[in-house]
Amino acid sequence: MRVQAVLFSISIAATLVAIMVPGLQDLLLLSLPSVLASLILLIRAIAAREKAADTRQPVVLDGSNVMHWRDGVPQLETVREVVSCLTAEGYAPGVIFDANAGYLLSGSYMHDGSLAKALGLPRDRVMVVPKGTPADPAILMAARDLGARIVTNDRYRDWSEDHPEIGTPGHLIRGSFRGGRLSLDL
Repeated sequence: MRVQAVLFSISIAATLVAIMVPGLQDLLLLSLPSVLASLILLIRAIAAREKAADTRQPVVLDGSNVMHWRDGVPQLETVREVVSCLTAEGYAPGVIFDANAGYLLSGSYMHDGSLAKALGLPRDRVMVVPKGTPADPAILMAARDLGARIVTNDRYRDWSEDHPEIGTPGHLIRGSFRGGRLSLDL
């Protein structure tokens, strides 16, 4: 996609030069079709990238659980590393946090958008549940709706009756940091 973006940028620049510099108007005969062609290539590359993202297996992270995996201290970097690992393994991760996650991480409330930006994820793949609402039901329902596995060390015992799928081997992906390195039971 970078090549298409560079071609589009060069075509736009050539068009601007042709418009602004007297005597170079003939360059428009080449630059305008180039702008159109490179724009079409760029749009096709973006569509192909989105289509490829749609074929990845979804996985839901219990963000409030995962952020404590390294030394028991809540760290957004821990979640970021797990997201990066899962993405590299071909998964499409989404993260759900308790409402107090921002307070634990930064001392103030953090909404979906700020956490998504900090994690490098699209906003629609990060959720902070409303204050007073446990994240567990949202995590379990999202996983069920998406046909996804859950990354957590929580056993969800309080929810096992309504969500028997958590007892299926491999449905819950456990993880930890051993010797400073991430280990996931994929």
